[in-house]
Amino acid sequence: MDHLAPILILIAAAAVAAALCVLLRPLLLRYALARPNARSSHRVPTPQGGGIAVVGGAFLALILASSLLPLSGSESLVFVAAAAIALAIVGAWDDISPLPAGLRLGLQGLCVAVVIVYAAPDVRLFPEAMPLAVERCLALLAGIWFVNLTNFMDGIDWITVAWVVPLAGALALAGGLGLIDPTTGLLAAALCGGLLGFAPFNKPVARLFLGDVGSLPIGLVTAYLLYRLAGTGALAAALILPLYPVMDATITLLRRLARRERVWEAHRSHFYQQATSNGHSVLSIVTQIALLNLALIGLATASILVPAAPVQLICLAVAVVLTGLLLRRFARRAHVP
Repeated sequence: MDHLAPILILIAAAAVAAALCVLLRPLLLRYALARPNARSSHRVPTPQGGGIAVVGGAFLALILASSLLPLSGSESLVFVAAAAIALAIVGAWDDISPLPAGLRLGLQGLCVAVVIVYAAPDVRLFPEAMPLAVERCLALLAGIWFVNLTNFMDGIDWITVAWVVPLAGALALAGGLGLIDPTTGLLAAALCGGLLGFAPFNKPVARLFLGDVGSLPIGLVTAYLLYRLAGTGALAAALILPLYPVMDATITLLRRLARRERVWEAHRSHFYQQATSNGHSVLSIVTQIALLNLALIGLATASILVPAAPVQLICLAVAVVLTGLLLRRFARRAHVP
């Protein structure tokens, strides 16, 4: 039963998320319609808020599992769930009535801090190199950035599915193989299932968007999963797995800062957005991102199986090169036969 638990949780989360999408879509059509503007990638008004179904499906599946199976470390999941739900509320608030940037960041920071201090108190990445307080401050900044970059990267149909589903699926498998603790693996399976249940409604051309109510908590849960992975000593793997969104969002942010733009305002300068302007279809973009993520999973796996420092550095370097090549491809005009 234990070996089947990740699969059952994934299936349950997908089923609940799909059912919630069907039930919520009429309500979201009335109250949460995203209307296209100059910075939008969609052309017709589309309901947003599908993230409610993803988060609801994932955590309802975990609640069901906890009633049937003894989950060690389930108290950590309680804090992750509480922080993710709080962040979903912040996202819903921002979807309906945009919050000031400072308040939004402060609330995000509070949720990330709860996860670091209460859900992962035992995780240390650099115990010999820096004091605990310094490490946690760096983890807090990294967590806030990851939550925001997940939001920034949710700009075209299926893109969040394309990079989070392979990552979460790989971590669910890692939990089953004992590479990370089983409870963290079950959380990854639940997140993967929730997004798979949402995927049919978000496929190009989307009938439902995640919205901030989904992208923010998904970013938080994904950051927690990677933090847990890094805490096992697999830091290189934790850096490799999310490399596409991290590089796209970080390079874009640095470029906008260099141009003295208001980085908190919406824009269309991410590489995946440039790709749509350069003639790449949405389906082509998300397919290439998904394929890159499969390659990154292979490199991350190699870095775990062969933990020698030179091998980890080589895997990380190859991952950076592959990701850079895809960003370069997106920044250029598509070759139309």
